[in-house]
Amino acid sequence: MKKNYTPPNQGMFGQIFDTILVLVLVYASLMVPLLFKAAAKAENAAAVAAAAVKATWESLGQNAIQQAQWIKLGYDPEKAATLINSRFDYTIDPMMLIITIAVVGGYFFFMLTVSDKQYREVIAEKFDNK
Repeated sequence: MKKNYTPPNQGMFGQIFDTILVLVLVYASLMVPLLFKAAAKAENAAAVAAAAVKATWESLGQNAIQQAQWIKLGYDPEKAATLINSRFDYTIDPMMLIITIAVVGGYFFFMLTVSDKQYREVIAEKFDNK
């Protein structure tokens, strides 16, 4: 006969530590790519701004309505040029996409395997003795 499953108890300190650790890891995983790309974008924006010696609304491709909105936000053509000319890069690196899919798929498979094992143990514990 199998011994009844007793889940481990985790103290308050362990729960707080786990929570803070997960929050730090999520924050770091979101910030690291931004920090690496921020330096490259700043250099690119500076180069674009330097290339446009005298930015005008017309050279930035802004119509009268857009110009009015920029002015309401407190931007002149020189300040707005860095924002208008810095575009988000939507290119996808295929290798990183494959690695991401593999990691997420591996985690999913691991969770299914572990959950299935624990589920079967609980079912066996509750219903095999009757």
